[in-house]
Parts: sequence; structure tokens; C-alpha cells
Amino acid sequence: MKVTISDVAKLAGVSTATVSHTINNTRYVSNETKEKVYRAIEELGYTPDASARSFRTGKKKIIGFIVPDIANKFFATMIESVEKYLSANGYQLIIANTRENMDREETNIRLLTAGLVDGLLVASTMDDFQRFDALIPAGFPVVLVDRIFETKKYSSVCVSNFQPIYRSVCRLAGKGDQRIGIIGGLPRLSTTKERISAYQQAMADCGLPVEDSLVRYGDSMENSARACLEDLLGEHCDAIIVCQGLMASETVIYLHKKGLKLGEDIDLVTFVDYDSDINYLYSNQMDCIIQPVEKLGETAGELILRRIETPDAPAFEQVLTSTYQPCSM
Repeated sequence: MKVTISDVAKLAGVSTATVSHTINNTRYVSNETKEKVYRAIEELGYTPDASARSFRTGKKKIIGFIVPDIANKFFATMIESVEKYLSANGYQLIIANTRENMDREETNIRLLTAGLVDGLLVASTMDDFQRFDALIPAGFPVVLVDRIFETKKYSSVCVSNFQPIYRSVCRLAGKGDQRIGIIGGLPRLSTTKERISAYQQAMADCGLPVEDSLVRYGDSMENSARACLEDLLGEHCDAIIVCQGLMASETVIYLHKKGLKLGEDIDLVTFVDYDSDINYLYSNQMDCIIQPVEKLGETAGELILRRIETPDAPAFEQVLTSTYQPCSM
């Protein structure tokens, strides 16, 4: 026989309303009473009826998060931060993985917005705002995460890396580096466009040639840095900027295998967007641009709940800042 909320209330010695408020965090309940309720839930093996709660409240208490690559530790770290924030506020998280494929993103958006979730977080791989916008039902709560569009219709949270990239180029030029290469992400993404723009402006301001052959593009997934590095080393680069954490780790390993010493044979600027032993081992041999990943995820969770509670509020854009950390060599 299925255990009911009445069974929990009877065992805990409280009302069914108190059990409901404890589970849904909808009203103050003392810690002592919460402990009784949770002990009864555990003893009876009670599972709250999410569908019934959704019918009564009009909310499913579920948020969807569409990411480009769950295997990338940058997004995995962000997911963990989002989930932690949402869980503390009584919401669950569903993850959809696009693998940087626009068609997969479209399929996931259609699925999740068809009644499965209360709101949607999206780290979009789309190159066309109109295509993205056409997929979102009118009034549906959406927050763009990390990657944004020029059209500011939806709330968003992202990280500005223009100044750190600019400063890193100037520092490299000041050290005497002449051929500074850069590896960006997918060209269509807002993050890539900002970083390449900062690089090009800094190169020009430092009197260095801005050559297309010194700009290469990878993506958010594994094994996209190798071909870029082969090209840049073929261009006799004396410094390389790598604009993404996973590619940065691959770069350090690749250069090590080539027998190139960081800070001596070649200068390196890397993005740090997740915890990695490589960052700790080589941090004193390369410049680092540190991303506030946990804050990015927490803010995304905060913004999507704000959109759900006040769906008619104007779109809100929050821009976080990264930290430039020159090496000590």
C-alpha cells in the first residue's frame, strides 16, 4: 500500500499541513518539528507526489538547464553550483546536453518548455537569435547563461573577459613577444567574439601585427586544441593565449610533450574555469585568467527563480568579472 502524507503526519505527531510546509518550504517550521517529519518520512519511505503538488500550485518546482557539453568541467562545475542554489530553494534541476549542436538545442528547448519545467537556463550554441527566440513560448521564464545575444530580450548572466585579455596581450608584448597567437571557442559565440576583439585591439595598440593566421578556433569539447596548437607553432608563435579551460589543460600537456618549457621557450596565458591539478602545478609558469564559475552558476539560479516569481519584470543582465593573474616568473 502506498504511503500517504497522512501516514507521515500521524507518525510525526503533526498535521498534514505541517508536513506539506516542511517538504515544500512554504512556511516556517521549527527545526524540532522538521526533524520529526523527516524522521517519519525516512522510516515510512514516503515519496512526495510531485504531480499533485504541481496541480495544486501550478508549479513543478523543476528548472531545466541546457548546456553544450556536460563532460566539460567548466559546465559541470556550473551545474553543481546551480543545483546547490536551486535545491536550497526547493527546486530540482534537469540537464540537457547539446554537444554544441544547434539542432539538439532546438529539440531540447521544445521538449523542456512543453510543460516539463517552470523555467529554463540556457548556455546557447545558437548562431541566430531569431531561431532561438522563435522556440521560446511567450512569457516563459528564460535566463541565458555565459553566452548571450546582442538582442537583450532575455535576462542573462555572463562574464566579461575583455580587460584581462587586453592586459595579457600588453604584458606579453612588454616582455618582448612579437608573435602572439590565440585560440578561441566557436566563432559564433558571444564569449569568443569578445575575447578575440580584445586580443585584436590590444595587438593593434601594442603595435603588433594582427594576422588571421595567429587566430585559431576550437570548441567546448575535448581534443579541439591540438590542431590549433600545431598551426600556431607552425606560425612561430612565441606566446599563445588559450581562451577556455579545457583547451588550456590540453595545451599545457601538448607543449610538455613537445619539450617546450613554459616561460622560457614559449609564454602562455590560460583560462582557469575549473579546479585542475595542471593549474596548480604550472600556475607560476603561465598567466591565468580566472573565471568566477561558482558565482556564475549561483547567479543563474537566482535569476531564473526571480523570473518565475516576477515574469513581467524587465529583462535583467548581470555581468561578472574575471581575475587576471600574471605568473610570478
